[in-house]
Order: sequence, then C-alpha cells, then structure tokens
Amino acid sequence: MDFQQIVIRKEEGIGLLMINRPDVRNALDLNTLREMERALEEWRYDEDVRVVIFTGAGEKSFAAGADISQLHKRTMIEALMPNMTATYRKIEEYEKPTIAAINGFALGGGLELALACDIRVAAFHAKLGLPELSLGIMPGAGGTQRLSRIIGKGRAMELILTGDIITAERAEQIGLVSRAVPSEELLPVAKEYAGKIAAKGPLAVRLAKAVIHQGADIEMTSALFLEKLAQTVLMGSDDKQEGTQAFLQKRTPQFTGK
Repeated sequence: MDFQQIVIRKEEGIGLLMINRPDVRNALDLNTLREMERALEEWRYDEDVRVVIFTGAGEKSFAAGADISQLHKRTMIEALMPNMTATYRKIEEYEKPTIAAINGFALGGGLELALACDIRVAAFHAKLGLPELSLGIMPGAGGTQRLSRIIGKGRAMELILTGDIITAERAEQIGLVSRAVPSEELLPVAKEYAGKIAAKGPLAVRLAKAVIHQGADIEMTSALFLEKLAQTVLMGSDDKQEGTQAFLQKRTPQFTGK
C-alpha cells in the first residue's frame, strides 16, 4: 500500500508507524489521519503484527495538532465532522496493543494521539501539553477525557486549564508516560515493551485490553462481570491449553490466537 504522509514497516511481531512530515512538525492533517487508519486496517488481520508502535520522523516532534491557520478558518459545523476524534477512537479500540514512542513535541492533537495509545514512552527532550485554551478553544480529540482517566481529574485540570507544557520526566512522575529515556533508547525501549506483549497469548492480550477499556467506563459490578465473561472465553481457548502446558513442560509457548 502506497503512503505519502507516513512510513510503515514490520519487524519481529511489531508494526512501526512513523508520521513522516518533519518539515511541518509531523502535523496531523486529514490525509495523514486517513493513512494511519489505512495502515491499521492493513495490519488488523496480519498475524505478523501483534503490537503497533507510533512515532514521528526526526527528533523534534512526535506529532503536531491542527495547523493554526486552518484552525482559524474552521467553522462550528466543520468541528462536528469526522476528524481526529474518530481516528483516535479507532486507535483506542484497535484490537492490537498500541505504544506511543514520543520522540519530541507532543502538543494538542499530538498528545491526544499518544493518549489514545495503550502505553506511552518518551525521550528526555520531549515536551508534552494541551495548550488549546490559549487559542480560545479546548482539547477536542479526547484530551479532556483520556487525560483525566490516565493521570486523574485534578492533574488533568491543572494541565488543561494552565496550558503548561511539561517535560518527559515530569510526565513520568505523574503517570502520563510509563518511562522517560534518552532519545537513543526510545525505540529500543518501545520495542522491548512490544516484544514482551507479543510473546503473550494474542487472544488474552486482545480481551484484556478490551476489558480494561470498557470496564473503566462502567460501575464495578458490571466491570467484574465483563472480566469474568472474558476469562470464561479464554478458559476454552487453544492458547490457554498451550500456555499452561508449556509452563508445566518448562518451554516457550507457541500461541496461535485461538
């Protein structure tokens, strides 16, 4: 599949998706969003891809949000059209785990992309923030909702209302990213996470991700019932038989995702 705005490649169970627009800080225009969706669809049934890593080309920017000149012209009706919100929802609900390797600025829509991923790691020089209120608007691609769920309502209020841009180390301290690392270690660390996930039972990974996401939005009794149902499905899977048998035989399991 031919892409103009992104670069994709596969390696050892990982699908690497790199936003390739360094001349405009890897800005996420409509074409880039659509290409990202196409890449995810291409990998959806690809058994060679078990985890997807998102990153940006160069070392200055992970992803930039909307172009301010375009934003200035946007109308109320246009704001209701399918856009980043729809794409990020697809990423959040994607069957396979996703990791954001934040290699530079992740501001506005760029940070919202990272928030839609399951795990985030950042280079020490990265800067993260949601400064939209300075423009007279607010985060509109999931930032107000996902940030509060990840770092808590109080800290989310602070970051969004002040528009402060924080360092990767501060982001690690408040739980916004799992790890802050030197830039040369960013992709290796992201791939380390991906490798650990890829070695697990694919069906179990898929259901665990779904239960965590869905359970976070419902009350405890229903969430526990959802967890029980997912566990019941896994108990009847070939992967459960293989995983337990491999453990007893002290060997590496060969999962099939069935």
